[in-house]
Formats: sequence, C-alpha cells, structure tokens
Amino acid sequence: MHLDEAKRVLKKEGEALLAQAEILGEEFDRAVELILNNKGRVVVTGMGKAGLVGRKVAATLASTGTPSFFLHPGEGVHGDLGMVTSQDIVIAFSNSGETDEVLGLLPTLKILGTPLIAVTADLGSSLADNSELVIPLCVDEEACPLNLAPTTSAVLMLALGDALAIALLKRRNFSPEKFALYHPGGALGRRLLLTVEKLMVSGGDNPVIDWGKTVKEAIFVITAKKKGAANVVDDAGKLVGIVTDGDLRRHFERVSDPLRTKLSAMMTKNPRTITAEKMAAEAMHLMEKNEITVLPVVNPEYRPIGLVHLHDVIKGLTGLR
Repeated sequence: MHLDEAKRVLKKEGEALLAQAEILGEEFDRAVELILNNKGRVVVTGMGKAGLVGRKVAATLASTGTPSFFLHPGEGVHGDLGMVTSQDIVIAFSNSGETDEVLGLLPTLKILGTPLIAVTADLGSSLADNSELVIPLCVDEEACPLNLAPTTSAVLMLALGDALAIALLKRRNFSPEKFALYHPGGALGRRLLLTVEKLMVSGGDNPVIDWGKTVKEAIFVITAKKKGAANVVDDAGKLVGIVTDGDLRRHFERVSDPLRTKLSAMMTKNPRTITAEKMAAEAMHLMEKNEITVLPVVNPEYRPIGLVHLHDVIKGLTGLR
C-alpha cells in the first residue's frame, strides 16, 4: 500500500514536470535576458515551502555565476528590504500569487523600481498583476491527496529554478574552473582546482638522470628519490625517456649483465608527459588511460621540472594528503 502511494506521488509529479516543459514559452527567454542584462543581484523570495525552494534556487544561482541571495518576505517588510536596490531583480515564488507576506514587498519594490519576476500558477493573481514578467506554474493539482500540501507545486518551482540557473550558466560560458572557485571546500573543489604543480616532486626531489648512465646508477637515483621512476635527459637536459621500477624488473629478467646496460638502450622512450599548470584530475585520467603510475612534468623547453605519481594525485584529490 505504501509503495503504491509513493509511486502515485512520483508519477503525479513527473507528469506535472513534463507538462511544465510543454507550456514553458518566451517568458522564460525574457527572464534569462532580463537577468543577464541586470547590473545587480537576483533576489529570490517566497513564503513557507515556496521560501524553502527559493533558498535552494538562490544558492544554485549564486554557485553557477549569477550573484543571488534569498530574502525572507516576513523579514523583508521589517527592514531587510534595505538589502534590495533598483539595480537588482526579484524572483517571487508563490503558487497562489496571493501570499500576504510576498505581496507586502510590492509597494517598496515599486518605489525602488526593482523589476519583479513572478513564478505562480494564477496568472490573474495580485502577484502576477504587479510583476514585469510571469513564469506560469503548470499545477493541475497537488500530489497531496487533500490537494493542500505544496508538493507538485514545490517540485515545479524547484525545477524551474534549476532550469533558469542552467540556462544562465550556459549563456555566461561558466567553466568548471569558475564552478570550483565557488566550491573550494569539498571534493569537487579539490578535483577542479588542484594542479599538477601542487602534487609533483621538483627541485632536489626530482629524480633526473643522464641517458649515458647505467642501470646500476639509475637504481641509486630511483631508490634515493622514492618515486619508483626517474626522468632520463639528453646532453642538453631535455627529456628523452623515463625509467621505472617495472622497466628495471623486466630488464633484469632478459639480460645476463643488466647493471652495465646504458639507459639509452633500455629506457621507455617518448613517455607521456604533462605540464605543471594542468589539473590533477587530468593527470589521473592520463595515467589511468595509459596504465602508468608516473608522469614526467615538463616545461615549454621540454625539460623535466618534476615528476608526479598516481598515488600522490589520488591522495590530493581525496583530501588524504
């Protein structure tokens, strides 16, 4: 019985979302353009469940490149309207369009000349009549069996807020790097902001060896630097190869006197490389794709300025460093 009711609610709300997509028209495009041409912020307001949705919409807008904040209408009429200017745009969520607390904001918004976008199911409501632009909600009835609790209407408001935020994101060419800039504290920020430069070994810790050296000498370098590999350079100091623990093991299995072998004869030539400013996530993708555990880090002259290991990249991206 409970499962049947859950499925009914989900189907009801899903059908409403599809219907909402069908009725959405040019007023949505106008809302996007109005916000794009706005010099101030987007102020989102709503009361009760619509207010809770509004808080989420404001947060999504702010994190995707559209400066925004939530204004509680009850607090607004008691002083918080001082945060709103004529340069801002207000988006008001109200299913009925007759929410007293939201309507109480209108006189001040009119005096300030602040544009108002209404999201409401009643196009003849007081809120709709006093708005520059109305985005209609396609609410036939709530999923609540009493047709009282804001269920379907809240889902539609939330979805319209997401649609607006994503449309603005695309128009602003909002990049992953910008997104990460506003999310520096979590795993997402680490994944998008962490660069190879922050994870690689460099300077005196960078394992570098000349291609004329022997396997025996390479073993000392690799052991001392503890990265399981060494960058191999030519006489001009440019990268020509890499030698790893795996290369050494395979070499020892097939050569009778492996320690005397010159690196130029057994190194991995033309190895995969990366530059220091690249994202750590890109380094990990490159290593996983090519089934390798280390990448030489090169400068524009193709000199190895460092070495980055897969283990260090994983630790950095997961916050375990």
